[in-house]
Amino acid sequence: MNVTVVAHRKKTLGGGLAELRRELQRAGVGEFGWHEVPKSKKAPKHARKAAESGADVVFVWGGDGMVQRCVDALAGTDVTVAIVPAGTANLFAASLGIPRDIRAAVRIGLTGRRRRYDLGSIEGEHFAVMAGAGFDAALIEDADRRLKRRAGRFAYVRTALRHVRDAPVHTIVHVDDQPWFEGPSTCLLLGNIGTIAGGIKAFDDASPFDGRLEVGVATAHGVLQWARTIGRMATGRTDKSPFVRIASARKVYAEFAEPVLLELDGGARKRVKRLEAEAVPAAITLAVPDS
Repeated sequence: MNVTVVAHRKKTLGGGLAELRRELQRAGVGEFGWHEVPKSKKAPKHARKAAESGADVVFVWGGDGMVQRCVDALAGTDVTVAIVPAGTANLFAASLGIPRDIRAAVRIGLTGRRRRYDLGSIEGEHFAVMAGAGFDAALIEDADRRLKRRAGRFAYVRTALRHVRDAPVHTIVHVDDQPWFEGPSTCLLLGNIGTIAGGIKAFDDASPFDGRLEVGVATAHGVLQWARTIGRMATGRTDKSPFVRIASARKVYAEFAEPVLLELDGGARKRVKRLEAEAVPAAITLAVPDS
């Protein structure tokens, strides 16, 4: 088996990267590629080189941002991505059932089941979990990582309170080439899986196997409306909120009256006035637990 590791050197788990080396050797992997990067945006070139050199498995050490960069680089290839969840947020790894344990993650990567997963794509860049424009992206950009580690979903709610008075932006959304929403909104979410930061369920019916993206528009504005919306997300079905509208689509087009911040899998990008997104069925092979 041709194995390569692409690791975010600032992320920590267990005994660190030294333990990852030992576990790979212990599992009988003789020689393997090894690339450490100081930030996730440096990872794609190493992932692509691994694919070009014939890698069967690429172990990705890091959180959702690191995983997003690597699955974007490896989408459409036959390379298996094996996640070692060493990040602050590991939403995708958690959804796959991959534990925060190096030995277990290595075992899954080498001998676990191989399964093709859908991805989402915005302007040609793939995401595995969720993309957001507006409130969600502003929240992520402003998040306190130490607070998230300590308080989970309550930290997410606390951080969100800093942005509940952000002004709505006039938004137009088309799903599958049909008009779907027009009006003031504070957030547009596109989900491949349903869980957002803090363990809160944004899309109750999301699936990475149906060739579709969940689409959500929030119109909540102010403390009271956002408290009701986030409370509904945390304790019940999001689509029951009077301030949320949800659909499912293969393609999504959105326009904003003014630039809004975009995020992919928890990583802030640029401000945009328009976006085009689509579901990419069976785009990536992932190593997952057998059961």
